[in-house]
Amino acid sequence: MNCDIDGDMENQVEMEEKTRLINQVLELQHTLEEENLKLKSENQVLGQYIENLMSASSVFQTTDTKGKRK
Repeated sequence: MNCDIDGDMENQVEMEEKTRLINQVLELQHTLEEENLKLKSENQVLGQYIENLMSASSVFQTTDTKGKRK
């Protein structure tokens, strides 16, 4: 009978540990999803900023190369 109690206790401890680990994984997954959304938003802002800089800069403007060649 004592073996049954020990086995039940071990199973309970194991289940609690599994539950704790699952909760940790879910929390990390949620954190990563939030961080991913934040980074996507920041990348979009930076992309727009770079696009605006390029359109404002004469270095990136198209030039007429036909007239310059001899």
